[in-house]
Amino acid sequence: MTPGRRAVRALSGVSVVLAAHAALNTRLLRTPPADPPATTARVRVVVPARDEAHQLGGCLDALAAQTGVPRLEVVVVDDGSTDGTADVAAAHGARVLTATPPGRGWLGKPNACAQGAADAREVDVLVFLDADVRLAPRAVAAAVALLEAHDLDLVSPWPRQLALTPAERLVQPLQQWLWATTLPLRLAEGPGRPSMAAANGQFLALRRAGYERAGGHGAVRGEVLEDIALLRAVKRTGGRGVVADGSRLAATRMYAGWAELAAGYEKSLWSALGGSPAGSLAAGALLSAVWVLPPLAGGRAGLVGYAAGVAGRAVTAARTGGRVWPDVLTHPLGVLALDLLLVRSVLGRSRGTLRWRGRTLTG
Repeated sequence: MTPGRRAVRALSGVSVVLAAHAALNTRLLRTPPADPPATTARVRVVVPARDEAHQLGGCLDALAAQTGVPRLEVVVVDDGSTDGTADVAAAHGARVLTATPPGRGWLGKPNACAQGAADAREVDVLVFLDADVRLAPRAVAAAVALLEAHDLDLVSPWPRQLALTPAERLVQPLQQWLWATTLPLRLAEGPGRPSMAAANGQFLALRRAGYERAGGHGAVRGEVLEDIALLRAVKRTGGRGVVADGSRLAATRMYAGWAELAAGYEKSLWSALGGSPAGSLAAGALLSAVWVLPPLAGGRAGLVGYAAGVAGRAVTAARTGGRVWPDVLTHPLGVLALDLLLVRSVLGRSRGTLRWRGRTLTG
C-alpha cells in the first residue's frame, strides 16, 4: 500500500471516529423542558441593537409574549443607530438606553452589552439576545430552567438557524457541526478548561452572580467573539456553562445570501477556529485534510471518509433543527467554502481592514 493510500485510510478513520463522537454529543446535548415551570427569578433581557429597526419589532413582540417569567425586564441598548432603532424599541414598550461610544480597547457589542447589564444588582438572571432572534413563548423560562436544573452559570441555547439561499445552506450548518464534532460536551460543561467552550451570543442566559464574578463584558471588551470569550471567563472563575439545544426555543436567519454571510464570517473566523490567525489556519488545514481529501482521493477508503462526514453532518442537523437532505451531501464543498472565508478573514486581520456595521474591528 502506498503512503498516499495509507494517509487516506488514516484520515477516513479520523472522520469515522469524529462522526461517532458527533452522534454521542447529540445524545448528551442538554435539552430544555418542553413545558418549563414558571420562574420567580428576576430576569433582565438585554438586546444590543445597532441599526436594527427592521428586525427589532419582531424580536420585542416575541419577548412581550413570554410566559412563565412574571418578573421580566427588557432593555434595548441603542448602539449608535441611525435608522430609528430607538423609536421602534420605545414604541414596543422596551426600556431604551443610548450607549456611550466604545472606549479604547472596547468593541461595539461588548460595550453595548456591558451598559445594558449595568445596575443589575436586583436581577437574578441576565439574558443577552440579538435583535434578529425570534423566541418561542416559553423560551426565557426554559433557559432559566436549564440553568437551575443543571447548576449552570451560563447556558447558550443554540437557536435554529434558518438557511435559505445555497450559500447559507452550504456554510451555516457548519457552526453546529463543528462543536458537535469536536467538543466533548460533558467535559466542557464543568469549571476550568476554558479552551473547551462553544457559545452563541444570539441567545445567552447567565446567572447575574456568575456574570459579575467573571468580570462581565468588561472582561471580554476587545473580543470579536465575545460570546465564547465570556463563557471562558465564566469557566476560569469557577463557573459552569455549556451550549444547549435551542432549536425549539429560538430561530434566526443570521445572514441573507453570500455577501452578508461572507462579511459576517470574515470579521471573526480568524479567531473562531484556533483562537488566533495561525491557529485557525492550522485548524482549517486539518478540516480539509479530514473531510475534503478522502472524497477527492476516491476509492473505498475515500468513500468511507466521505460517508462518515455526511453522517456526522446528518445527525447534527437532525438534532439541532437543521435541514438534513440533500444538504449534508455537499459537506466537503461546505468545508472548502469555510476555508476560503477563513483565508480572507486572516488576510483582513493582518491588513487591519476588517469592519462590521460601519466600525473597524481592532480587537
